Amino acid sequence: RGPPLHLFQHFHVLFMLRTPELNKVLIFRILSKAGIKKDIEKLYEAVPQLVNMFKIKEKIGEGTFSSVYLATAQLQTGHEEKMALKHLIPTSHPLRIAAELQCLTVAGGQDNVMGVKYCFRKNDHVVIVMPYLEHESFLDILNSLSFEEVREYMFNLFRALRRIHHFGIVHRDVKPSNFLYNRQLKQYALVDFGLAQGTPDTKIKLLKTAHSEDEQGSCSQNNPTIALGNGVSVSVTAATQTAQQSASKAADKRSSSLSKIQIKQGRGGKEDSVHHSVQRSVFGERNFNVCSSTYQENSSTKLIKQSKMIDVSSRKLVTKKKIISTKALSNGAARKAASACPSNLTCDCYATDRVCSICLSRCQQVAPRAGTPGFRAPEVLTKCPTQTTAIDMWSAGIIFLSLLSGRYPFYKASDDLTALAQIMTVRGSRETIQAAKTFGKSVLCTQVVPAQNLRTLCEKLRGTHSSCMRSQDEVPSKAGNDSALPDKLCAPEPLGKQIQQLKSFQEGDCALEMKATDMKGWDQVPDEAYDLLDKLLDLNPATRITAKEALLHPFFKDMKL
Repeated sequence: RGPPLHLFQHFHVLFMLRTPELNKVLIFRILSKAGIKKDIEKLYEAVPQLVNMFKIKEKIGEGTFSSVYLATAQLQTGHEEKMALKHLIPTSHPLRIAAELQCLTVAGGQDNVMGVKYCFRKNDHVVIVMPYLEHESFLDILNSLSFEEVREYMFNLFRALRRIHHFGIVHRDVKPSNFLYNRQLKQYALVDFGLAQGTPDTKIKLLKTAHSEDEQGSCSQNNPTIALGNGVSVSVTAATQTAQQSASKAADKRSSSLSKIQIKQGRGGKEDSVHHSVQRSVFGERNFNVCSSTYQENSSTKLIKQSKMIDVSSRKLVTKKKIISTKALSNGAARKAASACPSNLTCDCYATDRVCSICLSRCQQVAPRAGTPGFRAPEVLTKCPTQTTAIDMWSAGIIFLSLLSGRYPFYKASDDLTALAQIMTVRGSRETIQAAKTFGKSVLCTQVVPAQNLRTLCEKLRGTHSSCMRSQDEVPSKAGNDSALPDKLCAPEPLGKQIQQLKSFQEGDCALEMKATDMKGWDQVPDEAYDLLDKLLDLNPATRITAKEALLHPFFKDMKL
């Protein structure tokens, strides 16, 4: 007969016995709920003030620096009001917490920017209480939105950005999950100012303090390079180093005593890499290469016999004929010798797909990198030290690109230079190189990549292009959560192969099939939409459209500010 029925009902074992997959899912949910219940109990213990004021229902979000809970508050009128409780991790810097609170109190509460109700603190635990906005998942509604809904979405996003940019706040993490959208009520809210930074004229005083603490380190940058295979590579250098490559003969004579740098080679014939300690700032992602700025000659260290040495003055590899010494050189000594290279010494790796020890010995440039991969602007990817509110507008452009193409995430890359290469496949390599020069960066690409027509690209991906209007029986539709680029494109493959993959993907396989009777306005997207998209994805941050200008764009001509 088996056990009594009531033993099965609680865990739905009647279903679990028949479907092993459902068994795993239900067990996971049960364990997950138990974990969330424990987290809620710990939160009550950490901040006891919450016990008498809020009834925490569930955890609705979790990130690197915080967790968000849904709670209800009993009002004096007898009604219950839903609240969002953001519990910041105890290791958060006090100044960063205070700056986030100041952003919410000064700029929040209007124009689609989230405000703050209360804030509680107990020792190192801080809880920010905000109004709760029930919202839909961007991925769930992406391919069901009408064109008019997309227009309203972008209009309200620009309203929020105009508001925070007016106060000199750079959000740094604009993305769909940080712009809440209630489709039924047509309500919007820009949230999460945990990574926010201030412009030089910001009205948020605490962001000024955070900005001043961020300005550390030297201004000489390493040359990050990504080899994409088959001799194709993309590298970024600072413009000041580009100037060093064309140094005069007088400068070469001054460094003649150091013109020949011998580098110990490993088994593969490659240069030994030089490693430096890396520090992380509490105000976003940073890379500081700590190295010696002065040349120190170690008299007790001599170089051993080597097969090759580098003649820096002529940038040629010269075969070594004589043995200098038979004394072994340790890895530590090699690193010290490399770090002792003077900063004015020219290297021989310029315009190649490698980074030499001379470049590795130079301190990296300080530049904020905080943000979500796929939404970072070119000036962030190339580590430009001067970053403005324009980086938020680029992120808004990526959101708009996803909405028009029906693809999310649109870009998906494992590192910054791969992300830059993916941007080139849409915006063009020449255009990227030219734009980088305007903010002091030299981008090298071994292959010319033409820019894509944004309308054609989006229509093909969405399935509204004339070449893609086939019946649903002929071609199966793609899921909306796929990247706009083929999966292989996300890996550091040859750039030419990436372009070919993108073209074949567009021409031979449409992203979404739509019936003519259910186009929801997508068959009549005006040119103004793609003109605005082009201005948002302007590779030059100095000429990129602002939030205030975007609201006045003809695309929103009949919408009220």
